[in-house]
Amino acid sequence: MHQVSLTRLYMLRAVYLIIAVGLGMVVWPGIVHHDKPWELMQGFVNCMLAAFGLLCAVGVRYPLQMLPVLLWELLWKTLWLAIVALPAWRAGHMDQAMMENVFACLLVVMIPIAMPWRYFVDHYVKRPGDRWRGTGA
Repeated sequence: MHQVSLTRLYMLRAVYLIIAVGLGMVVWPGIVHHDKPWELMQGFVNCMLAAFGLLCAVGVRYPLQMLPVLLWELLWKTLWLAIVALPAWRAGHMDQAMMENVFACLLVVMIPIAMPWRYFVDHYVKRPGDRWRGTGA
């Protein structure tokens, strides 16, 4: 099995910490101090981002076990950039709000740089999955 270097572990911890602190500063004040009910999508987004920030805080301590959380972040932001932002940019429909979201999503470039890809493939792709049935004992 591939051993992950201490440098790579610290890179992962830095990514988790940046995300956790960023969401802690942006999302959590609204979670704790919201004075009126949220609209449906605003509630979904805020709660999902708050949960994601908490999971990233766990990733600071357990960077390898929380890799699927970073993969999820990489995938959804890449999809959003490709499916929403790129067509809007090509059509000339980029407003200020979308540009701010594009900038926030482009920060995802930290993840593939920090990701220990060989470890990820060994542990999450090549490794056999958990059993589906009881052992019969």
